[in-house]
Amino acid sequence: MGLVNSKVSLRNPRIPELSAIEVPALADSGALHLCIPEHVQIQLKLEAIDSKEVTLADGSKKMVQYVGPIELRFKNRVGFAGALVMGDQVLLGAIPMEDMDLVVIPKTRTLDVNPDSPNVASSIVK
Repeated sequence: MGLVNSKVSLRNPRIPELSAIEVPALADSGALHLCIPEHVQIQLKLEAIDSKEVTLADGSKKMVQYVGPIELRFKNRVGFAGALVMGDQVLLGAIPMEDMDLVVIPKTRTLDVNPDSPNVASSIVK
């Protein structure tokens, strides 16, 4: 059990006058990256930085755009990430969840701030 749905706020920090958007996101602790659909890239006016080859769940490979930076907000947490442009919904993977110190709560099937550090995100850097 590593899949839950939640809402996150996304913003392009390079264009401060552009409003953030709140989007439903699939938080998947088994995925790695932040993935956004093309319409979110367009809304946030995110330019492609590079292309990356990704391996999909069925083993096939695909080239996708890599865009960013993107500012992510969830409750009292903020993070910055690049995103792969693919799929039809926002996917919040382990890297941005770790960066913002978010956890999946299996009992309630929710995404939340780490209960061990509810006020300030913590990270291990050793």
